[in-house]
Amino acid sequence: MIDADALRYFLEVARTRRLVAAGQRLGVNHTTVSRRIAALERSLGVRLFDRAPSGWVLTDAGHRLLAHAEAVESTLLAAMDSIATGGRLSGTVRIATPDGFGAFLLAPNLAELCAKHPDLDIQIVTATRQDVVATREFDIAVTLEPPSPRSVEVSELADYKLGLFATRGYLAAHPRITRVLDLRDHRLIGYVDALLDIPALRILDDILPGLRVSIQTNNITGQWTAVAGGLGVAVLPRYLGDSDPRLERVLAEEVTVTRKYWLVVPRDLHRLARVRTAVAMLRTLVATQDGLIPRDSAASRVT
Repeated sequence: MIDADALRYFLEVARTRRLVAAGQRLGVNHTTVSRRIAALERSLGVRLFDRAPSGWVLTDAGHRLLAHAEAVESTLLAAMDSIATGGRLSGTVRIATPDGFGAFLLAPNLAELCAKHPDLDIQIVTATRQDVVATREFDIAVTLEPPSPRSVEVSELADYKLGLFATRGYLAAHPRITRVLDLRDHRLIGYVDALLDIPALRILDDILPGLRVSIQTNNITGQWTAVAGGLGVAVLPRYLGDSDPRLERVLAEEVTVTRKYWLVVPRDLHRLARVRTAVAMLRTLVATQDGLIPRDSAASRVT
């Protein structure tokens, strides 16, 4: 019979692909992790991992065991959650999001959830890089592109609109913008190209390839503050730009961009009451925000 504790070691190595990282998450030395994995492989009579330059990679047998290990973990977590809380939500939910969603939509709208569940802690981790999902260090993730559905539940959360924005003062002091080509004569604000690994955020390339972006930051908060400071023109989510009275839409008829937010929940966590409650909160949130088009969870699930 497989020891449930051995499955914890197996799952951490499968998720981190590194013995040291797995050991840190388990609170043990990496040699202990190696020894436990070797013992599990001997007891099963199969090799669960291949050792590769990229890390420890699951074999076919490892992939087969992964589904069962996650099911066991999910059942244990749900049982512990139910017993420990006695029906009252507590603990922590870590939500990984793009920084625009986390800073301007999620953080300002947590009051009702906090009032209903005062013992529940919410952690918001913002990033614009895909590796935040690959690390699996989250309970819920909002992403700009759907990850591989292996070991996670993926569904559409909402579509959102973006547009070009600048301050009235900037527009009055610079040449008129009446067509997309006029943007070549203006200071553009966008992402640091070398740090951007999400194609969905390469919006200026879609509007007019080859545009020079002279002010670059690695997050939408920096771009918004630069635009609001009168430095130039930037693409912003309309839930942010339209709500700022200092800003005006530029080329409103010619430039309208739509992107999608995806909702990602690890399969081993989706049964937890606190996670389900936070997911419901996120779906209610996007349904009440201007500039977002909510998507039905059942109709948009990726399998």
